[in-house]
Amino acid sequence: MSDLLIELFSEEIPARMQSRARDDLKSLITNGLVDAGLTYGSAGAFSTPRRLVLSIEGLSPESKPVREERKGPSASAPPAAIEGFLRSTGLTLDQLERRADKKGETLYAVIEKPGRAASVIIAEVLETTIRNFPWPKSMRWGAGSLRWVRPLHSILCLLSDESGADVVPLNIDGIAASNTTAGHRFLSRARFPVTGFDDYAVKLKRAHVVLDSAEREAAIWQGAQNLAFAAGWEVVEDKGLLSEVAGLVEWPVPLMGRIADTFLALPPEVLQTSMKEHQKFFSVRNPKTGRIEGFITVANTETADHGETILKGNQKVLSARLSDAKFFWENDLRVAKAGMGEWLDGLKSVTFHNKLGSQADRIARIAALAAEIATMVGADPALAKQAAEVAKADLRSAMVGEFPELQGLMGMYYARAADLPEAVALAARDHYSPLGPTDTVPSDPVSVAVALADKIDTLTGFWAIDEKPTGSKDPFALRRAALGVIRLVLGNGLRASQLRCLELGNIQHLLFKLNAQEHGDQLGGLLILALLDRANSDFKLMLEPSKYKVPSNLDESRKNENYLDFRKKIWGGYVDEGDGVLAFFHDRLKVFLKDQGIRHDVIDACLAMPGNDDLTLLVKRAEALAAFLKTEDGPNLLQGFKRANTILTQAETKDGVEYSYGADPKFAESDEERALFAALDTAEAAITPAMRAEDFAAAMAAMAQLRAPIDAFFTAVQVNSDNPIIRRNRLNLLHRIRAICSGVADLTKLDG
Repeated sequence: MSDLLIELFSEEIPARMQSRARDDLKSLITNGLVDAGLTYGSAGAFSTPRRLVLSIEGLSPESKPVREERKGPSASAPPAAIEGFLRSTGLTLDQLERRADKKGETLYAVIEKPGRAASVIIAEVLETTIRNFPWPKSMRWGAGSLRWVRPLHSILCLLSDESGADVVPLNIDGIAASNTTAGHRFLSRARFPVTGFDDYAVKLKRAHVVLDSAEREAAIWQGAQNLAFAAGWEVVEDKGLLSEVAGLVEWPVPLMGRIADTFLALPPEVLQTSMKEHQKFFSVRNPKTGRIEGFITVANTETADHGETILKGNQKVLSARLSDAKFFWENDLRVAKAGMGEWLDGLKSVTFHNKLGSQADRIARIAALAAEIATMVGADPALAKQAAEVAKADLRSAMVGEFPELQGLMGMYYARAADLPEAVALAARDHYSPLGPTDTVPSDPVSVAVALADKIDTLTGFWAIDEKPTGSKDPFALRRAALGVIRLVLGNGLRASQLRCLELGNIQHLLFKLNAQEHGDQLGGLLILALLDRANSDFKLMLEPSKYKVPSNLDESRKNENYLDFRKKIWGGYVDEGDGVLAFFHDRLKVFLKDQGIRHDVIDACLAMPGNDDLTLLVKRAEALAAFLKTEDGPNLLQGFKRANTILTQAETKDGVEYSYGADPKFAESDEERALFAALDTAEAAITPAMRAEDFAAAMAAMAQLRAPIDAFFTAVQVNSDNPIIRRNRLNLLHRIRAICSGVADLTKLDG
């Protein structure tokens, strides 16, 4: 067995591309070698800013010979068919074998491929990999045609075993493979030969190159913590920045500096974002004051003055950056203290979507919707409306213009500067949340109301203009918005009807259409009538008759077929049918619960029950059913239920009647039959109040007690008795089983 070492040495590879490049190099090379008939024991990929490295151990010295037989057409087949078979095999007619069978003679191709040396295969696979490497962006340089992320300088390709190491013969656009590499750009300029991976890693370390990115990350973090601890400070953890910085240096040297006092009044998030985005600095917090007062920069070299010159240069650039941030902050505070009216007026000229109006139009819809939702989540409607009106004002601020990732957070600071209630400030910060599956879910009622309103407006708006997600395409992040609503509802245990919330959102979009006068008189009248029919007192919507042209004869208009079709069209997209938005919510819920170990068929069984737009109730039912099915009684009872349902359904289909009442214990002929009557009475007495109290676990436990009597009944009793009275009574008894069990969930939806 042999070991293979490959190094592709180039100019600096962007840090964000290195992790993917390591994985691609490993998969492309190893898959290519295996496809060519080689085997290997293990493989590891590494990267630094200037090199991609692959080490493979236990590589077979050559591929095994391959003998392949391929059956062709009949010897008497048309010439075109025979010629096609010859082209596919690469053989001539006299090289084919003729074998007799029942239909005459059939042509066979026997293709024998001898084994090949590993070095030949490696050269082919490596050249193919280099020429077709999937960089997100690549470039050409000089007069050659080769493309790489940055100019490629050298290729190290070494195959070694007990007898020694040999360079794999390879030349790509004038770059010949060798057994040499280079160390650090500044600290070790001479190239040096290596004999294998262990020798390579040791010599690189001597040449001031840390090969493993995980080792560089650990060195950076440990060095940064040591510097901060010595000053009585602490480093703000940022794993993404740590990974990125590790991809920028081959020999990490952490250095710590202090932020000038003039910038310490800036919000800590501003300092942290500015230093991270512009300078790739780690923030250092003073635990006594809670402020960001220092920074850690990571140099790529050691200097005689221990980094003093590097720090001075970095502090000079940082001061310029923070001076800009301070200017933005002070000007934004001036606008905020004046009530943010300047920003809100500016949002009137910012288009949200050409069919959904401006950001100001959207804010008006969200504010009205937040006030309605507030009553469902225990928030003050006036505060929710006020919070929604200012939550997006910071989009026009200079700070958010410079750092878009601070939107919402800066809104909190500006709301506080405007002396608005703290609940309004928190809602400005949190109304975008949760942005992802690990993001924190807001819990303050006003924040929840505004966050729900924001996401529901997005969903109902894009559904209204038929911009739904298709396949993998979701340009308006509607899946994320739906998941955000689900997490807000479940995370806060809300008992709001999602259908009602979606209807509220739809009403706001219809009102927007009316206000924008995007309709003729007839359409406007239909819209008004639809709103009057839908916007009952629960929605607390006020329609101004003087503002809209209300049809004069409402009763007659409601009977109009055009109106009925129109009403079905504008409300139909919000019910659980086809690609309606509620069905979209349910699909997102399935994905969410699947990640928590709840099967899709369990969710379907619960979705089939009434109240499926109450997500909290739906999940509570699904969790109880999933837990029940994991018990011994669960699957066994399910089989008994399905047997009863199958017999009953077949009988009802055959007889053309419904056996839904009239089961009487006086017609029972056996102890098992009488025991089932008693068990059903007991279970129903326990399940009914449990379901009323939404105690699904108790209902499932009561239902589990039916397992034994149902099993005993089917073992001892023949349902389809020759006596029609007994048969009808037993079928009605089966209906009781179906009705009692189906009251908890639609068990017919369950697999198995």
